[in-house]
Amino acid sequence: MIPRYLVDFDLSELPVIDTDIIVIGSGIAGLFTAIKASEKHRVVVITKKSLLESNTRYAQGGIAAVISDEDSPEYHRQDTLMAGAGLCSPASVDILVNEGPAGVKELMTLGTAFDIENGELALTREGAHSHRRILHANGDATGYEIVRALSEQVAGHSNIEIWNEHFAIDLITENDECIGALVQRPDGQQVFLRGMATILCSGGAGQLYRYTTNPDVATGDGIAMAYRAGAIVRDMEFIQFHPTSLCYSGAPRFLISEAVRGEGAVLRNVKGERFMEKYHPLLELAPRDIVARAIVSEMEATKSSFVYLDITHEAPETIKHRFPTIYDTCLGYGLDLTADWIPVAPAAHYMMGGVRTGVHGETNVQRLFACGEVSSTGVHGANRLASNSLSEAVVFGRRIVERIQQLSPMTRQNGSVVYQEDRHEAIMQPIVERRLKLQKVMVRQVGLRRSEEGLRKGLEDLRRQLPVFRTALHTREQWEYANMLTCALLLTESALARQESRGGHYREDYPQRDDAGWRKHILQQREKGMLEESNDDV
Repeated sequence: MIPRYLVDFDLSELPVIDTDIIVIGSGIAGLFTAIKASEKHRVVVITKKSLLESNTRYAQGGIAAVISDEDSPEYHRQDTLMAGAGLCSPASVDILVNEGPAGVKELMTLGTAFDIENGELALTREGAHSHRRILHANGDATGYEIVRALSEQVAGHSNIEIWNEHFAIDLITENDECIGALVQRPDGQQVFLRGMATILCSGGAGQLYRYTTNPDVATGDGIAMAYRAGAIVRDMEFIQFHPTSLCYSGAPRFLISEAVRGEGAVLRNVKGERFMEKYHPLLELAPRDIVARAIVSEMEATKSSFVYLDITHEAPETIKHRFPTIYDTCLGYGLDLTADWIPVAPAAHYMMGGVRTGVHGETNVQRLFACGEVSSTGVHGANRLASNSLSEAVVFGRRIVERIQQLSPMTRQNGSVVYQEDRHEAIMQPIVERRLKLQKVMVRQVGLRRSEEGLRKGLEDLRRQLPVFRTALHTREQWEYANMLTCALLLTESALARQESRGGHYREDYPQRDDAGWRKHILQQREKGMLEESNDDV
């Protein structure tokens, strides 16, 4: 039902631009991987907005790596496996915890300035971490600082070409390998960008939900492109809802970092009662899925649309120093983090699933790689441990470049692909209306708490939109919607199939975790449908 390509084309009629490596996306995964690849190759980085607009930019809490003598890779491994709820790949987790510190040092070499206290790297603790191992920058602006430093390295680099305001419509495959991408330029011209390797670093799909901490660009493009190209996607049902996004009239769903709870903030319902002791022994530092569902339960019990985050017991100067971005943002809406309880509610934040890769970022499609949130490396399992995502991007980005060095040259004769479905019908309903309707379906039926009845209704509503794939799509907004619909269908189908509750997936009709029946992954491939993969090595 989902076509191989979103548009009709004939490569022989399109301008062809050659490079060595194509990187789609400009977050930490895209920029770091591009820098590493540029040491020996020509690289084109495609970003549909600008270098500084990505999920990485909004990452506040920090990056997890074993730095302290009191910590160890084994502790980090145990914490990651526990958060992942039985679905992590031990091999991938071992790689992350052992290679993460070197990745952090490389970020510092590239100009990232992490916070220093008493002459040493400042470390904090976040939910489900047993030790302080979270490095941060400018208090609560870690992601922005990393992107700033990497962007400066990329800008003007002789081996890196930046394509701002370009849209990658589809991955082009021939003879079962990826030979490049069909790209639309800002002036509307479509070109065939050909390369010996293509790396998806396009981020997640938070925009599937009406309430999300993700920027507007997070529309699942990479996952949808890879799926259409025949790549296997894995564990799409596992969505992490961040427990504490700002929920205040006139304000966006601004992320209130988990690090605030790590530094002592407590949650209170609208009656002022602290409530996490009813839900988990780790209280406010329990895994995110547990905290998020606890908040929803309290909201329902008190008939409120939010709960409060309270850190007013800490010294005002400490709060301002540690969380300057959060403090200033809240103050802009008349909320003083040092004196007021901050209204918060859960919002879609991170995808644990994505394009399945091996330990060098390789997909099942030859010459196609994936890195960062778009990928499913096996590190996160059913629930990502806080601040592991930035480490993952660096560690596996380096590994992708190592694997690319081993690729044989691609024959430049490739490029005779023609795709014609003769799409003529125009989209009648405005895309903005279709997009809002999709987001409402996802919030109501495929959100924090799910059931068979709700999921089937959601799937039915989404499938009514399938005729959009038979229409002629011409604009970025239309292609984004097609990608969102693809991801929404994959997510809903896998959520319906998983008849248990685990990590970021909670079924009210199957509230218990079922290791005997469901310690396995759900795989989806365009021409083969849904498959299962055991995870018995955990």
